[in-house]
Amino acid sequence: MTQLPTSTDRKMGLVIDLDTCVGCHACVISCKGWNTENYGAPLSDQDAYGANPSGTFLNRVHSYEVQPAEGHAQLIHFPKSCLHCEDAPCVTVCPTGASYKRVEDGIVLVNESDCIGCGLCAWSCPYGARELDQAEGVMKKCTLCVDRIYNENLPEVDRFPSCVRTCPAGARHFGDLGDADSDVSKLVAERGGMDLMPEMGTKPVNKYLPPRPKDNVEDQIDILAPLLAPVAEEPKGFLSWLDKTLEKL
Repeated sequence: MTQLPTSTDRKMGLVIDLDTCVGCHACVISCKGWNTENYGAPLSDQDAYGANPSGTFLNRVHSYEVQPAEGHAQLIHFPKSCLHCEDAPCVTVCPTGASYKRVEDGIVLVNESDCIGCGLCAWSCPYGARELDQAEGVMKKCTLCVDRIYNENLPEVDRFPSCVRTCPAGARHFGDLGDADSDVSKLVAERGGMDLMPEMGTKPVNKYLPPRPKDNVEDQIDILAPLLAPVAEEPKGFLSWLDKTLEKL
């Protein structure tokens, strides 16, 4: 069984703003593209254009309609990927040591050459964040784009996970959550960032920022209303003649 490090030098992870995410799935597509072309075995698809398509994804977006106790229902888009837990059960359950947590940055990875595809890590993950690639027979998971964030051949602006770099709404943030002075840690403190299913005791590094309360629709001003108002109460000229003619039909 693989042992977890007692501590890590950093806690690299994601902060996802559920108030900002629009559910466009750009993060899903960019993640699929980058991880199919680069790190490890490609993310395969089965019967992609057939009756029962399936495939391996490291990042997925689920959408839920939530009805608050007061006010109108809200549509919440919920991205989900590996949370790089401090107490990661997927690591300690691995019989070959293929799953491990890095000491230098806390990122949880899979050594695919040692993975036997037994599925124990997927069974132990309470978040459903691991997927067995049917073509390769190995377990796949989010790597935080470890092959991007340290790649000095890339421009500095691109040394972020692909999903963060791609998000058009700016809903995804990346940084060291072990540093209280980092931008992501300040964001979590300001917005009340939360753990996903804290009762599981896994201490996930990734955090979620809750949706902000919405204003009442009745109190909102429709900025398009003046543009949609009729130009004249009564038709004039040709339109007046046409209106009267149609009334006689």
